[in-house]
Amino acid sequence: MQYPLISEYLAAIREAKDNLDKLSHLVPVLDKYGEPYRSSGAFAVVFKMKDEQTGKCYALKCFTEEQEGRAEAYRQIAEELEFVDSPYITSVKYLEKELFVDSNCENEEFPVLLMDWIEGETMETYIAANYTDTHAMAMLCYRFCKMAAWLRSQSFAHGDIKPDNIMVRPDGTLTLVDYDGMFVPAMKGQKSPTIGTKDFSHPLRTIDDFDETIDDFALASIALSLKAISLDPSLLQTYGASDRLLFSAADYLDLNKSKTMTALQDLLANEETRTLLAMFLLASAKKDLSMCSLRLFCVQKPKEEVWSTEVTDEDLENAVEDEFGVKYSKDWKRVLKAPSRLKGKYSIRKGVKVIGNNAFGGCKIGDRAFYECSSLTSINIPNSVTNIGYRAFYYCIYNHRTTKTNQKYPSVNL
Repeated sequence: MQYPLISEYLAAIREAKDNLDKLSHLVPVLDKYGEPYRSSGAFAVVFKMKDEQTGKCYALKCFTEEQEGRAEAYRQIAEELEFVDSPYITSVKYLEKELFVDSNCENEEFPVLLMDWIEGETMETYIAANYTDTHAMAMLCYRFCKMAAWLRSQSFAHGDIKPDNIMVRPDGTLTLVDYDGMFVPAMKGQKSPTIGTKDFSHPLRTIDDFDETIDDFALASIALSLKAISLDPSLLQTYGASDRLLFSAADYLDLNKSKTMTALQDLLANEETRTLLAMFLLASAKKDLSMCSLRLFCVQKPKEEVWSTEVTDEDLENAVEDEFGVKYSKDWKRVLKAPSRLKGKYSIRKGVKVIGNNAFGGCKIGDRAFYECSSLTSINIPNSVTNIGYRAFYYCIYNHRTTKTNQKYPSVNL
C-alpha cells in the first residue's frame, strides 16, 4: 500500500473536521507559524490534536510507509494496554480508513493511530540539556530504573527502548512512546517487526527474538550509562553521540575492546555501578535478564539538593568563568563572584539555583531586574549594592508549594 507524503497529510489535517471520520471533533493545534504542530520520524508523522470540548490533547500518528500486519498488531496491543494503569504507558487506538487525504495514492482513506499527547521532551533531548547536572542525571537514572523494574514485571515488552522513545514529563516522570515494535502475549510465536535500534539492542538479536524479554538488554545498557553519566558527566562528551549514550553497536560486539568499558572501571567503587554493570554483562551474555531479580534495578533515590549562599575560597578556586568573567560553580548552578569591571547589562545563565553572598558586590540592581520572577522566595542584598532600579522586584508574587505559610511575596533583606 502506498502512503501520502507528509505535505499531503499536512493539507488534510488543516481541514481535519472535513477529512476525519470518527475523530472529526478533533482540531489541530497550531504552531507559531499557524501550521498544524507536528513531528516526523522515519515511518510516520505525528500531529498534535485537541478536543475543544474537553480541552484534552492527543497525538494523531499518520503512517508514511507500509508495515505488514500493522492493523492486527495494534488491535492486539490496544487490547493488552486497555486496562494497564501506569504513567509509563499511554493508551492507543488504531482506526482504519479514518483520514481522507487528497494525494496521488491509489487509496483515498488512510489509517491513523490515536494516543494521548504527552507533554514534555524526549529523554534524548533532556539528557543533552542536563547531562552536566549530576543531581538531575541521578534522578533520571533513579526514575528510569524504576520504570525498567516495572516493565520487566509485565507480560509485554516495548520492543525498541531508547532515549528517543521515552518522554520526560515536566514533573520528571517517564512515559514510553512509539509502540510499533511492541510484543504482547497474543503475538507469541510471531516474528518481530523490528530488532530495535542497533546502539541499544543486543548484537545477536533477530526477528525470531520476540517475547517479554526483548527489552532487557536495552534497559540494562541505558541504566548503566545513566548511572555512569550521573557520576562523571564528561563520559558522555568523550564516548557519547547525539543519537546514543555511552555504548555503540561496535562496543557490544566486543566488550573487551570497548573504551567505554575501560572508562567505567574508575567508577566501580560505587556499589550501584557495580550492580548495574554486572546486570549489563549478564544481559550481554544471555540476551535477557530472566535469571535476574527485577529488584537489581532498584537504585537509591538521590537526596534533595541543599543550596548554600556561602562562597568559600575552595569554591572560587574550582570555579568556571563565562565570557564576562563571572565565576560559577562547575555545575553552573551557583553564581559565585562577578568581576568589579562588570558593567552594563548582564544575564545570569539559565539553570542557576543560587546567587552567592556578595556575588555582585559594588554593582547596581537594574530596572525590572527580577520582573515577574515568580519563583523568587527570598533574597539577601548586601550593603555594597548602591542602587536598586525601578520596579526591580515588580510582581514577584509566587506560590511556593512546599511552604507552610501564606506568604505571597519574597522576603528582601537589606
